[in-house]
Amino acid sequence: MPTRESIEIREAEARDLPALLDLYRHLQPDDPEIDAALAKSRFEQIRAQPGMLLFLAVTDGIPVATITLVIIPNLTRGAAPYALIENVVTDAAYRHRGYAGALIRHGIDQAWAAGCYKVMLLSGSKNPATLGFYLNCGFVQDKTGFQIRRPASL
Repeated sequence: MPTRESIEIREAEARDLPALLDLYRHLQPDDPEIDAALAKSRFEQIRAQPGMLLFLAVTDGIPVATITLVIIPNLTRGAAPYALIENVVTDAAYRHRGYAGALIRHGIDQAWAAGCYKVMLLSGSKNPATLGFYLNCGFVQDKTGFQIRRPASL
């Protein structure tokens, strides 16, 4: 497990875009390459979106893991926002060392600091180790998630 001295958790910056795209390759290896100009534009949109944060775990100057945290304004629960953690990924060479767990704990802390009443995370994985990891991070598997994907014909 990384120590406080061996891990830096920070927001992704423009200079991190190539490393971020490399990390996403570990998450979705079959995704098509993104044109550099489009990737830069999307990254700038993400950075400009209030409440949307890309965090990196960096060790020895190398970004090795990332999460996206989205804090969503709300009109229920006394107007307390809620948060979503998405795109959790660690470079395969750095897995099982505590980087993703540290990032998730950081994201949860940021959500609590923003007054969120809950933090949600969805996983498409059926791997017991992955599900156990999220349970060990403090999440409970007590809701039913649904999704709909854009049809290829649109």
